[in-house]
Amino acid sequence: MLSPCINICSIDTQSGFCVGCGRTISEITGWMAFSDHERQNLVRLLPVRMTSMSSGESHATANLTEMPA
Repeated sequence: MLSPCINICSIDTQSGFCVGCGRTISEITGWMAFSDHERQNLVRLLPVRMTSMSSGESHATANLTEMPA
């Protein structure tokens, strides 16, 4: 699976998510070590995270930091 990175790498201080791809720093750095299943689960979260960032929610409020099993 390709990375969701779009080369707009900046962490939103309120949400803790990258403004370009929606991942956390630990998800970005761990991407290559994740299984395909873990990557797919994370990719499913990204659109909701991006929406939560644009609405000003923090990741704690949005509860979108955990990848589903």
